[in-house]
Amino acid sequence: VQLQASGGGLVRAGGSLRLSCAASVRTFSRYLMGWFRQAPGKEREFVASTSPGGSTHYADSVKGRFVISRDNAKNTVYLQMNSLNAEDTSVYYCAGGSPRWSERWVRRREWDNRSAYDVWGQGTLVTVSS
Repeated sequence: VQLQASGGGLVRAGGSLRLSCAASVRTFSRYLMGWFRQAPGKEREFVASTSPGGSTHYADSVKGRFVISRDNAKNTVYLQMNSLNAEDTSVYYCAGGSPRWSERWVRRREWDNRSAYDVWGQGTLVTVSS
């Protein structure tokens, strides 16, 4: 299983970007999918997730500004980022939780836990200029 993230770049504060993550797996629709980010010198943190059933969850810092979605026909998950600010500058990572791996975490409602995901993409850099 491979995850290929794309769509990062340089954007001005207040602007928007859309990240994409393509998965090479036949059972994509059954995967928990998430986005995490890591700023220089900081821990990797949860941004958003979408479950196989379609429910979505967000970190408080991005709620109301970011939208996660998935297209199971294209094996792709997206992160639409609006009203970007300098604090959103990070490397963004796409992550996938295979059904057997992630189900225990999802049962505990821990979709924001890095351990719920067993496949990670390479990261894409988002830089927001003020």
